[in-house]
Amino acid sequence: MRFIDTHTHIYDTAFDEDRSDTLQRAREAGVEAFIFPAIDSESHAAQFELTRTQPDCYSLIGLHPTSVNDNPHWREALAEVERLLVACNGSAKGDHTDHSTAPIGSPERPVDHFYGIGEVGLDFYWSNDFREEQTECFRRQVELSIAHDLPLVIHTRSAWDEMLTILEEYKGGARGILHAFGESAEVYERIEQLGGFVVGIGGVVTYKKSPLLESVPRIPLSAMVIETDSPYLSPVPFRGKRNEPKNLVYICEQIARLKGCTPEEVAEASTRNARRIFGI
Repeated sequence: MRFIDTHTHIYDTAFDEDRSDTLQRAREAGVEAFIFPAIDSESHAAQFELTRTQPDCYSLIGLHPTSVNDNPHWREALAEVERLLVACNGSAKGDHTDHSTAPIGSPERPVDHFYGIGEVGLDFYWSNDFREEQTECFRRQVELSIAHDLPLVIHTRSAWDEMLTILEEYKGGARGILHAFGESAEVYERIEQLGGFVVGIGGVVTYKKSPLLESVPRIPLSAMVIETDSPYLSPVPFRGKRNEPKNLVYICEQIARLKGCTPEEVAEASTRNARRIFGI
């Protein structure tokens, strides 16, 4: 089987001791590409360096919702996201001209191209005090994704109604992945009505009390991608331990059991969907 890990943070410090070995284990398990969502400027250097040095690694750019919380400079951080996007991708939809004379790898132009806007979204789990700020930040990044014709990779926690209400306003324009989906079939049905979005299924699908045990059988393979979110959300039998991309196989096998199909069918569909969404 061949896989694309559509959401992994192997540039995270959790992999500082064995990053090369982690990549090798993943490739031996059939992972042929790795999608890196951004968090904020604190991890940009590690993310971009790995993207430049590994040809099967692809970077997104964005500001994570929890990086807005307690951050009086979040608008400046968002402005930096937009600056990097323009420097690497061009200024607007259909414009892929190289607007920067800086060499690839410089702070002014850290990578040659971004493949999406993410990880962005709403997260009210830790605090309700920054709803307005997170919403403003998210809306701006949705608009950037539309202007640059790039997919969104969206993080949602304790904010599904608010998230889907916003996305309904952008129906027909916004597209991408609702990452770490772990909700009911009824929530998925609302997502389905948006058009343009698939759900990212990770290790939660292997948990005994996961709502995904009931919702995944009702989600078509054409509407899902598989992901690890490593180092987080390890699947059974590694729950509670550091996650890594090689564990996609456990996620794939569980989805196949729930769908009544083969793991090969799941892997093939997810890889096809990922290549279409990210253009890789």
